[in-house]
Amino acid sequence: MNFESARQRMVDEQLIPRGISDHRVLSAMRKVSRHLFVEEAFQDRAYGDYALPIGERQTISQPYMVALMTEALELNGSEIVLEIGTGSGYQAAILAELVRQVYSIERIPSLALRAKKVIE
Repeated sequence: MNFESARQRMVDEQLIPRGISDHRVLSAMRKVSRHLFVEEAFQDRAYGDYALPIGERQTISQPYMVALMTEALELNGSEIVLEIGTGSGYQAAILAELVRQVYSIERIPSLALRAKKVIE
């Protein structure tokens, strides 16, 4: 699977048609490799319009929800963000493209460790 093409299609076919218009959010969604934040067994589905399991009975939010929540923040780039519930780390990675600093807290050690490895 060509993940870069899938990521571009995700933005062009799922996000823009549904009203996501902030060019910075769209750029971040085009840049961050969502497939790295899901289990290997689900990587071929990483850019679909749905949530996916990430272990510990948790999920990574569907791309549209990540874009919608991020756009709703109306970020200008100077912010310092505290995210509660790192999960896969995907939202934190998107935010890191848009703000000065991101701090993210996760209560489930295995998820925190995996997210840290992916982000680093």
